[in-house]
Amino acid sequence: MKLLNRSSFTLLAKAPFAQWIASLEGKKSCEEGYELLSLAQLRESGSLYLIDEVVHEDDFERLIQDSWRKMFENELTAWDEFEDYWPALSYSRFTQWFDVQTNLMTFDVSLDPIMSATISD
Repeated sequence: MKLLNRSSFTLLAKAPFAQWIASLEGKKSCEEGYELLSLAQLRESGSLYLIDEVVHEDDFERLIQDSWRKMFENELTAWDEFEDYWPALSYSRFTQWFDVQTNLMTFDVSLDPIMSATISD
């Protein structure tokens, strides 16, 4: 097992995000593999975002402020990659749509090396 020099955020959907996804059903043609999920299903598996290693718990708020837009855009892109039906983005809306769990320590229990690919800047 390896301790990574990263902390992380886990985003868990709230009702407004689930409602936005449900609103897409009539607007988008369902592609293969596209499935509407309930709030409970969305919350079962949140998205994990690695961030710089946090030394003090107080640093999480600054890192959320630095990262919320990228995380929000990534979550929306998973459902509407062309931004056709995106709401106006704001920190207030981000906090209304997602719970953010903070994770101070990040461990890697895999024996495989970590691979990465840049998907956006």
